[in-house]
Amino acid sequence: AADPVMVAEIAAQGARSLSDLRAALGGYEHCELKKGARNLVFADGNPAARVWILGEAPGRDEDLEGRPFVGRAGQFLDRMFAAIGLSRDSADPATSLYITNVMPWRPPQNRDPEPDEIAMMRPFVARHIALVDPEVIVVMGNTSLRAALNTTGILRARGQWAQGFGKPVLPMVHPAYLLRNPAAKREAWADLLSLQAKLRG
Repeated sequence: AADPVMVAEIAAQGARSLSDLRAALGGYEHCELKKGARNLVFADGNPAARVWILGEAPGRDEDLEGRPFVGRAGQFLDRMFAAIGLSRDSADPATSLYITNVMPWRPPQNRDPEPDEIAMMRPFVARHIALVDPEVIVVMGNTSLRAALNTTGILRARGQWAQGFGKPVLPMVHPAYLLRNPAAKREAWADLLSLQAKLRG
């Protein structure tokens, strides 16, 4: 049997554009999540953006609409980043966001992606980042923390800049966590201000 990660590496490296990469993901048959998903959730926002947001996996709303972060957590994410002047709808690279997930397909019952599922998607994420070439990456949640920095423990890692995919990476807790734990919003605001300072610096 073919090694799913090796197959992903070859498919991802062959992509010369975002449309190539989307097609390569659409043709990738080694991830079981694909069978239960309605839509491939690829990306949203401005590919010229300075800031790339890497989330975990689509939920029900995202699976239905085919876009990342459109449900309740996504609406909260939009409000969070609007507070520092960034929007997925902005045409200006200086004030826009580009938003993706590690997993392009919804896991059943919104379960956490397995390490092997993350591993087979990582080559696609790496190629996606290489094609878009953002200045900074914000990873939201443990799945994206594992994909970017090969570690877990987002509550410990949040707010601490690191290097991943050859870029400055800022770990933040997922907006869904903030909706469940409003007391954590103060730390998330500190992280947003850290991002704002990085962009200005």
